[in-house]
Amino acid sequence: MSKFDEMKRIKDEILVLEKSPLFNYRTENKYFPVIGEGSHDSRVMFVGEAPGQNEAKTGKPFCGRAGKILDELLASIGLPRSEVYITNTVKDRPPGNRDPEPVEIEIYSPFLDRQIEIIRPKIIATLGRFSMAYVMKKFELESALQPISKIHGQIFETKVSWGEMKILPLYHPAVAIYNASSLDTLKEDFQRIKEYI
Repeated sequence: MSKFDEMKRIKDEILVLEKSPLFNYRTENKYFPVIGEGSHDSRVMFVGEAPGQNEAKTGKPFCGRAGKILDELLASIGLPRSEVYITNTVKDRPPGNRDPEPVEIEIYSPFLDRQIEIIRPKIIATLGRFSMAYVMKKFELESALQPISKIHGQIFETKVSWGEMKILPLYHPAVAIYNASSLDTLKEDFQRIKEYI
């Protein structure tokens, strides 16, 4: 099965995921699940937390204000958005843009696990503390977990079936909407990605 077909199967399963506590909220609001977007052969995979309203209306990840900041950060390292893969831990929008709940992460994370297997990235950059916690625990780096304010921009190494993989915890781009000075920190942290592109 091609990578495209495998991703389509994930989308088809999420579309009818009635056991999700977010399923009714999505269907009542005529929202889309946000599966992911970008190159299925990318060396760099970005994993955010959950879609916001703009994302749920379009089915595209990071297409609102935070997405514009992400585009700016990608441009700062000369990496076209089309050459990375961008997704979220939770694939449906939580009401009121609240944080994803543990049960939601538990329901949607197997889909993320499959996406990682399909793409086989060299580096996963997590965007925000929920994706950081999930990805680091999944790849047996739980002992290195600290608050994101302490470990953002640091590279953590792990072994996967396709070789070595790096994990880079990053602040969520939305922090720069509320705190302009954090954009400089994000740009500095993004420089670490250049080693893998």
